[in-house]
Amino acid sequence: MRAPLLPKHVATVVKYQKDPLRALEMFNSASKEDGFKHTVFTYKCMIEKLGSHGEFKAMESVLVEMRMHMDNSLLEGVYIGVMRSYGRSGKVQEAVNVFERMEFFNCKPLVQSYNTIMNILVENKYFDQAHKVYLRMQSERIVPDVYTFTIRIKSFCRTKRSHVALRLLRNMPLQGCELNAVAYCTVIGGLYEENCRNEGYELFNEMIARSICPNITTFNKLIHVLCKKGEVREGATLLSKILKRGVLPNLFTFNIFIQGLCKNMKNIEAVRLFDSVSGNGLRPDVVTYNTLIHGLCKNFMVAEAESYLRRMVNEGYGPDDFSYNTIIGGYCKQGLVENACKVLKDAVFKGFVPDLITYCSLINGFCIVGDIERGMEVFNEAVEKGLKPDILTYNSLVKGLSQQGLILQAMQLMNEMLENGCSPDMWTYNIVINGLCKMGRVADANNLMNDAITKGYLPDVFTFNTLVDGYCKQLKLNDAMQIIDRMWYQGVTPDVITYNSLLNGLCKAGKVEDVVETFKEITDLGCNPNVITYNIVIESLCKVRKVKEASDLLTKMENEGLIPDIVSFGTLIAGFCKCGDLEGAHKLFTRLGQQVHFSHTTSTYNIMINAFSEKLNVPMAVKLFHEMGNRGCSPDGFTYRVLIDCFCKTGNTDRGHKFLLEMINEGLIPSLTTFGRVINCLCVDHKVDEAVGIIRVMIGKGIVPEKVSRIFDADKRDIAAPKILVEELLRNSHITYHAYELLYDGVRGRKQLKKTIRRKIPKVAPTEEMALLHLHGDNCMLHQARNVAKVVKDVFHSDVIFARGSSAISPLFIFTLERVSILELFQCGIRWVQINAPNLPIAKNSCHQSVYNHPLRVTVIS
Repeated sequence: MRAPLLPKHVATVVKYQKDPLRALEMFNSASKEDGFKHTVFTYKCMIEKLGSHGEFKAMESVLVEMRMHMDNSLLEGVYIGVMRSYGRSGKVQEAVNVFERMEFFNCKPLVQSYNTIMNILVENKYFDQAHKVYLRMQSERIVPDVYTFTIRIKSFCRTKRSHVALRLLRNMPLQGCELNAVAYCTVIGGLYEENCRNEGYELFNEMIARSICPNITTFNKLIHVLCKKGEVREGATLLSKILKRGVLPNLFTFNIFIQGLCKNMKNIEAVRLFDSVSGNGLRPDVVTYNTLIHGLCKNFMVAEAESYLRRMVNEGYGPDDFSYNTIIGGYCKQGLVENACKVLKDAVFKGFVPDLITYCSLINGFCIVGDIERGMEVFNEAVEKGLKPDILTYNSLVKGLSQQGLILQAMQLMNEMLENGCSPDMWTYNIVINGLCKMGRVADANNLMNDAITKGYLPDVFTFNTLVDGYCKQLKLNDAMQIIDRMWYQGVTPDVITYNSLLNGLCKAGKVEDVVETFKEITDLGCNPNVITYNIVIESLCKVRKVKEASDLLTKMENEGLIPDIVSFGTLIAGFCKCGDLEGAHKLFTRLGQQVHFSHTTSTYNIMINAFSEKLNVPMAVKLFHEMGNRGCSPDGFTYRVLIDCFCKTGNTDRGHKFLLEMINEGLIPSLTTFGRVINCLCVDHKVDEAVGIIRVMIGKGIVPEKVSRIFDADKRDIAAPKILVEELLRNSHITYHAYELLYDGVRGRKQLKKTIRRKIPKVAPTEEMALLHLHGDNCMLHQARNVAKVVKDVFHSDVIFARGSSAISPLFIFTLERVSILELFQCGIRWVQINAPNLPIAKNSCHQSVYNHPLRVTVIS
């Protein structure tokens, strides 16, 4: 004989059956068994099973059936379960409907039902409605319990009224409710949320003093609030207090602290805490690993995050989609797409199936590195694999195309979106509008916004701000003003960014009066200026030497609770310098150095050093230079340049030379103008060797004309480079002709030249109306034993030959030269050149005659 089917058997089957609809089939079949009737308990199990899996239609059917067979006055617990199921799914209205129908079905809601619906409303931020439920509860004369007060406290804290919550906490004993840890921790969390740190800490100590100690679940909610606020150390302090009372942290506690440390960019501490989890008798799980991996990736430590991914696998845990997507996304954000592809390849091998998040990350990565083609390939691959790109995927690709200036392709992709059933949103239009404005095509961007409005999209403040900024950068201020007027018409309120763009445009256009007037207007319109706003107005005033007004504005800025930044002070210091008030500038500069929240930057030091250098006040300029080094501000190229100029202007050539070499040793490359200034001063002081040394340094640092690099033979390049460089400096007016003449012999490297020409001198002689050209040196007269024509010069030297063309030099080849250095001729292995110059007047017995602007026929002799 078979044992009878009992309700507890049905409840057990329903509970452990994973498929809710299969469980419903078994539930229905049980009702057909002879002698079996469902009870409130079995109905409740079945309804909760369906509700927890989101099968609300089936749940409502079972609820209707239950009402037909059960006493409705006994069903409050079932209705509470139904409300909670709807609440967990965010179906607030459905939960409210269940609550409202309870009395209709003869089930009077009691305090627990009121608490449930109030909690659902508070959790979903319907605070006013929750308060109305409480008032209704009072009108029904239902006595609130401790949970009612706790829910009310939570509502006050979440609406930033923690002090009201504190008063309610104090009032609980008077209402007959015993204080508990949940109520205390909720108020403490609210106080910390509102930055009432001391009050929160004192209330926590009060709770401990009353021997009310939270369990670890309640405490975790409190430290979660603290870690979100960045108060990780404070959370650790509170944890130490409850540890002394025997409360042990669980894995969720460690996860919260790891997340908080990563959020505050304390990655080393987060890793150290992660490694200590095992020492506390716990074992990190997938959530713990993912928390650390996510935190490291957000702080651009993706390689370290990947090492923990491997460690996770070695520990026997299978990384999930979140693990792989976080690593891939982290690499892509840094532009390390190849690393991301390697991780993806390994993940796919281990069974990971790329989803839209994966492909979106890869598309972003390829767009960041400018490889739009591969980005499109990834996009097409996703489509081929049956994934339907969503708005985020399309926007990623549209952004990449726009950033590369491929606006037409971006707009074509927007059309494809519509064809594929994915409508662009306003952000899609914003991306393209931003791309057009960056390309300077602001009018086209404006037209695109109009097109979006025509299609039913409403532009937001970002759309208008982009257009205002675009027009202001082009100084089309009237157009920018029209956009702002249109913002008001479209119901979009201009914000401080809007007005900052307009003020910046007015400032760049030199319309100081309009800047000041607009600044007054925006405050009247209720828009609070920020530090950038004030900085723009200060800069505008300083440009027209209204330093007093700018200084007053800085004071006003401080009085209104805004802290000036380094730009504020730097702009005003530069304004004082521009007006010639170095004393006022230095006073403000000193004041800045005394500020607690500020420290001087290289930029502020440069302003002062430049000002003193222009006044040729060398001692003060040098003093500030050494001071900036002592304070950790590294001098940059501008610092050295103004000091070198100052030294050269005051005749302190040696110091200028020293600073130039120091600048180069610091890895800073001076401009050719700076090199030339020092070389000129050294030559004036007859310090040619030092000047030549600078030329050698320039060559060593690769600061040479491009044609030097075209000389492939290293020895020949070493010989040619100095002279070519000196000629280039002269040609571009970086050195004087006097310096050029003094440098001429020094840069040619006499020892190398002697070695080069230490060969047998061929016995050659010019013919009638011909002249010999050769490398000038100690042996230039050796061939004069030969007889020559009476008025023809037999040895001829020139720095540069001018003619109409050029060609490669080879033996026995007749050609025409154009601006070719003699040194370049002889580096090609040619020792003697015969020039046909019948009409050229030649000074007899001169080795330094120059040839200019004469058509020359040159024949290679040897």
